[in-house]
Amino acid sequence: MRHKIRFVMVGGFLGAGKTTTLARLARHYISRGQSVGIVTNDQAADLVDTNSLRAQGFTVGEVAGACFCCNFNELIGTIERVGGSMRPDVILAEPVGSCTDLVATVVQPLKRLFDAEFSIAPYCVILKPSHGVRVLRNAANAGFSAKAAYILKKQLEEADAILINRIDELPAAEVESLAELLEQTHPGRPLLRMSARHGTGIDALVELLDQEGDFGQRVLDIDYDVYAEGEAELGWLNASVRVAGAAAFDLDEFLVEVVRRLRDALALAGAETAHLKAIGLWEGFFGVANLISRDNQPELSLAANCRAAEFDLIVNARVAADPALLAELVPAAVSAACAARQAVADFRQTRSFRPGRPVPTHRYAAAP
Repeated sequence: MRHKIRFVMVGGFLGAGKTTTLARLARHYISRGQSVGIVTNDQAADLVDTNSLRAQGFTVGEVAGACFCCNFNELIGTIERVGGSMRPDVILAEPVGSCTDLVATVVQPLKRLFDAEFSIAPYCVILKPSHGVRVLRNAANAGFSAKAAYILKKQLEEADAILINRIDELPAAEVESLAELLEQTHPGRPLLRMSARHGTGIDALVELLDQEGDFGQRVLDIDYDVYAEGEAELGWLNASVRVAGAAAFDLDEFLVEVVRRLRDALALAGAETAHLKAIGLWEGFFGVANLISRDNQPELSLAANCRAAEFDLIVNARVAADPALLAELVPAAVSAACAARQAVADFRQTRSFRPGRPVPTHRYAAAP
C-alpha cells in the first residue's frame, strides 16, 4: 500500500518569510530521514524563490503563470514530477503571497479528490509584522489600499495557526503587543512566534505541523470582486538578466545595491513595496538580497561570499505601483549598479503586469 504524502502548505503575504521557513522545514524533515519536495508558485516564470531553493540543494518544482487555486491541475502534476519515481514523504507548498481563499480552493479539493494520496497538515499563515501591524490596526499609512489589505486579513482568517515571523527584528514588547492584537482579532487561534532566519521557534512549528486532525476547515466568506481588485493594485515584475564585467566584483554588494537603488526610486515615487528580491547565480555560488517594506533596509538574506565577472541575475518586484513604473525603474537600477562596476546588463526576459482576476479550478463553499 502506498504511503500518503504529507502536504504542508505555508501561506502569508508577500515578504512574510515563506521561502526561508520552507527551507528550514525541508532541512528538518530531511534530517529525520524523510524525502522532501518543494513546490513554489508565481504569476510568471523566473522566480527568485525557485532558484534560491534549488541552489540550496532542494528538489523544487514550480507552478508558474497562475496561483495554485487557478492552476490546481498543474499543482498536482508538479507534485507528481517532483516525486519522480519515488513518492516524497513530504511536499512543502508555497502559494503566491497575494493569494487567499486557499482552504476552499486547494486544501478542500485535495481532501475530497485526493484523500488517498495526501495527509493534510495544519494550514499555517505567516504574518509579516511591518505590514501586518498597520493593516490590523487599520492605520492610515498602511501603505496599501483597503482592498489590498483585505487580502492580508483574509489570509489570517482562514489559517489553522498564525505564525509571527521576524521576532529577531522586534523588541520583545512589540512582539507581545502584536500577539495581543492577534488574540483580539482571532481569539483562540494557535499562535507561534518565530524567526525563520535564525531558526527560533521552528521546532514548535514542526510539532504543530506533525499534528493529526481534520485541518483546513475555515472556508472563507469572501468577496471575489474586492479580492481581485486588491490583487490587481499590485504591480508585478520578473526579470532575467545576464551581467558581464571586465573584472570580477563582489556579488553580494552588487545585489544589495540593486535593491537599495530600487528602494530609493520607489520611495521617491511614493510606491509601497510588498517585496523585492534579487538573486545572483555564478558557478555554484548564489546570493539573495531583498526588501520587505518601505520602512525596512535592504538585507542580504543569503550570502554568496564570492567575486564574479559574469553571472545570472533574477529580480522579482511586487509593489503597489503601476507595472510600467517597475519596467522603468528595475532596468535603471540594474544598469546603474552595473555601470558603477564597468559591467553591462543583458536583459534576456522581463515581464511586468498586474495579476488577473482569480478563477479557481475548484472551490468548495463549505467544509464537509
